[in-house]
Amino acid sequence: MAKLAIWHVELDAVIDPCPISFVWKKNKFRLRIDKVSDQPRASHAVHFNFLASDLSHGLDSCFVATWFWYAVVAAILYGAHQIFTRLAAERIGDGLGGFIVEASAALSILIYLGVLWFGGRWNQKFSAAGFNYSLLTGICVGAGTIAFFLLFQRGGPLSAVPAILAGGAAIMAIAGILFFHEAPSWQRLLGITLAITRRFLLRR
Repeated sequence: MAKLAIWHVELDAVIDPCPISFVWKKNKFRLRIDKVSDQPRASHAVHFNFLASDLSHGLDSCFVATWFWYAVVAAILYGAHQIFTRLAAERIGDGLGGFIVEASAALSILIYLGVLWFGGRWNQKFSAAGFNYSLLTGICVGAGTIAFFLLFQRGGPLSAVPAILAGGAAIMAIAGILFFHEAPSWQRLLGITLAITRRFLLRR
């Protein structure tokens, strides 16, 4: 049985470290890119893209991980969330506004679950511990939403939100070190210190 060997694909004298193919070991010559068809001159090439079982792997590159784009989307949505909360706080009560925010959030998630179910991609597991932690998360989100409504109704500026969120990030970083055994690097400790300092400077 012929063995497989991994070769780098070359274009003239420049070697590209990203595109790698499997070829049969009996092919003794270096592979060169065909400039017309842009395909390796090998009859038994298998590209990594066809081996990926997760469609999100196609978003990966040599420099950016897939999760980075989810982080970008989350940051944009959460920033918009605070802007709309600031606008709503002047026009609706804190309790009623918070209820509408959370109800619409629940509806959005329900639609997402429906898409997974009817699309044949349902992969939602369930456990009692997961339910309890999710319940606590929802309580924190609901109470936090009301707190933001009250903050804006009492004249708090929108520019204070990043520092408030930085304080939350400091709490998460401390919890990660103490309870989840994450490495306490000097960059993380410096970020915690700066976040606490920003909260102190915003006390007036």
